[in-house]
Amino acid sequence: MIGHDRPGIVADVSEALARLGANLTDSTMTRLRGHFTWTLVCTGPAAPEADAALAPLAADGRLLATVREVGSEVEAAAAGEPYIMSVHGADRLGIVAAVTRVLAEAGGNITDLTTRLTGPLYVLVAEVDLPSGTADAVAKRLAEAAAGLDVEVTLRPAEMDVL
Repeated sequence: MIGHDRPGIVADVSEALARLGANLTDSTMTRLRGHFTWTLVCTGPAAPEADAALAPLAADGRLLATVREVGSEVEAAAAGEPYIMSVHGADRLGIVAAVTRVLAEAGGNITDLTTRLTGPLYVLVAEVDLPSGTADAVAKRLAEAAAGLDVEVTLRPAEMDVL
């Protein structure tokens, strides 16, 4: 889903899906410069039924709801060690491309990434799974890439959440 932000979108969407019998299992939602974005994974009725249930919420054209069926995949165990990478500095072209290329070349998998521009300050925070034993080499390559962009980068082990 994407559209102009307004209070109540999450409640409206989740209620429509619940009435349909769709169980929301995984999601991520954020607001980007006044635009609402939400990606959801649900179990329940087929995509055409979910599409029909959400259609009234998108009728005014301010919200776009796209429904797609996804196969039932067994979630793979993390193939590595979890790290948090953060980058901050003056905004410039190529920051995301440079640091994510370093991660990709090391075999790292980005599992979550957020960027934010606040005035002249650009901030990137990513959760990354790195192959075991590669963190020091990756940190060194990230520092080299960051120096070329005149930004600061940190890579630290992620603390495991306790539920």
